[in-house]
Amino acid sequence: MQSGQSITRRILLVDDEPSLQKMLQHALEREGFQVQIAGDGEEALEMYSSFEPHLIVLDIMLPKLDGTEVCRRIRSQSDVPILMLTAKDDEIDRVVGLELGADDYVTKPFAVRELVARVRAIMRRSSVPQGQKPDELNYDGLKINLPSRRVAVGEGDVDLTYTEFELLITLAANPGRVFSRGALLRRVWGDEFRDERTVDVHIRHLREKIERDPRNPEFIHTARGVGYVFR
Repeated sequence: MQSGQSITRRILLVDDEPSLQKMLQHALEREGFQVQIAGDGEEALEMYSSFEPHLIVLDIMLPKLDGTEVCRRIRSQSDVPILMLTAKDDEIDRVVGLELGADDYVTKPFAVRELVARVRAIMRRSSVPQGQKPDELNYDGLKINLPSRRVAVGEGDVDLTYTEFELLITLAANPGRVFSRGALLRRVWGDEFRDERTVDVHIRHLREKIERDPRNPEFIHTARGVGYVFR
């Protein structure tokens, strides 16, 4: 273990294919992660409570409870990062997963190194390095505390997922700067290509949480034909 790295990051892998379970477990453990496996949705919820993972890799198609229901239940009580595994070309699954609060997705079949890269990217952005940015950003009733990753609008706290928080601080730390969807994908999700609609779904979610009127946003504005800007 490297100096200063006191906690082994825990991953809950939820998939019902034994061969894929073994392959991904081996690849993730080789990266230094501690991995627990669940083979169905009910087992995933039980393990989530006892294992307290730092990240969940969650297949959509599961016995007993499907992945979207597992995602919905977990997201109702936690902002733990969730990486969903979806069938190839099944846009409905991907959009539903993002709507429910998943942070990213990988489509099957996929290269193991791609999944590992996505996992590493999510883990990297799950904490804000101390001392690199101001502790708090304040904009007309919107307060963003970076060390604690807490966001408040007015007097009330707002619960954001890891990805929503990263999108918010990327934009809020650079007011007036227009970010293209591609730039936001690179800054928040990493270098791998994803559908740019991923950004739109997360921005819509974010607006619903921090804007008084999401249809007439005060903070996150659309730069038509380009991307988004914080004002």
